[in-house]
Amino acid sequence: MNDSSWGSPPHAGSRTGYWGPADQGPVQGAAPAGPAYDAPEAQQTRPMPIVPNVPAHGGHQDDDRGAARLGGPLFPADSYGDAFYGAQPHGDVARRHDTPSAQPSAAVPQNPEPMPDAPLPAPAPQKKSAGRDLGAAIGVGVGLGVVIVASLFVVKAVFVGVVAVAVVVGLWELTSRLQERKGIKAPLVPLAVGGAAMVVAGYVRGPEGAWVAMALTALAVLVWRMTEPPEGYLKDVTAGVFAAFYVPFLATFVALMLTADDGAFRVMTFLVLTVVSDTGAYAVGWRFGKTKLAPRISPGKTREGLLGAVSFAMVAGALCMQFLIDDGTWWQGLLLGFAVAASATLGDLGESMIKRDLGIKDMGTLLPGHGGIMDRLDSLLPTAPVVWLLLVLFVGSG
Repeated sequence: MNDSSWGSPPHAGSRTGYWGPADQGPVQGAAPAGPAYDAPEAQQTRPMPIVPNVPAHGGHQDDDRGAARLGGPLFPADSYGDAFYGAQPHGDVARRHDTPSAQPSAAVPQNPEPMPDAPLPAPAPQKKSAGRDLGAAIGVGVGLGVVIVASLFVVKAVFVGVVAVAVVVGLWELTSRLQERKGIKAPLVPLAVGGAAMVVAGYVRGPEGAWVAMALTALAVLVWRMTEPPEGYLKDVTAGVFAAFYVPFLATFVALMLTADDGAFRVMTFLVLTVVSDTGAYAVGWRFGKTKLAPRISPGKTREGLLGAVSFAMVAGALCMQFLIDDGTWWQGLLLGFAVAASATLGDLGESMIKRDLGIKDMGTLLPGHGGIMDRLDSLLPTAPVVWLLLVLFVGSG
């Protein structure tokens, strides 16, 4: 046995060291050797541990009988050492665990605390969120639908007034956000007056009236801005002309659809297809969307959502053209639905680009669950001229 595992030989002059004289080996007739703390005579010996040769399992280093010992439930005084580590006897050194307090290693309580590097529990899966208050959004949507349908099929002129009011509110939201976020002062007064006049002129005088009203509105913006200092004139009038084209001029095509004999059904087809396209994109994209459509513009839109928009709109277009539009056929409705899905998606992305440039999420807060008026017109405005043109090509101007 390697004595370095348990200590050095006793010093000369010891009474009965447990090894005896160096040239004689163990003393004849001596009691069996054991750990230093088991032999009373070992109090005058002091075996010194050799640190580098400590066994890998932690080993036992004998101490004096009078040395301080660890106490407590994990370190019982009479079982400290090999009983704690579970070591086995070596060579002719017998381990005596005949004291009542000696305990096997299995009885030693273990540390219940987790190791520092224990893996953390996996987080609970998060449920997909709609991102808006669906209850408020549905309620507001139903209310707007009732107003639109009632005005559309009762008195057409009332519906034209509803469109004009929506245009004015949309212009106010757009110009307010431009001034707040970019310091651009597009003149609201000529835009509001000219925008409302544009919608009415389109309904009364047709496309020619709409173009004339658009030109006069742009001229009014240029003149109105001259009453203020010249600094920022170019960017202000540019933003004003853009706003006049983007909101009231595109909305004028809704009034143009209304002038046909079946104008109410044409407008209804336009509204239904746009809403169905948005609903299909939302439902399919929320449930199955994985591949981003335009992550730099609108991270929430997916290609799967676009496919949903196209599918829903084509089915709705076939039904509307077959049953609502005079002389319409189902295959025309498929083409119309496909075009509406494309234009509505591009319109939504276009306003998302504007809002991203302005650093805002919504254009306003007028409609709970929806944002502002412009957040509802984003897909309707660019879709209106597309539907008007295709209906004229398919069934005439009426």
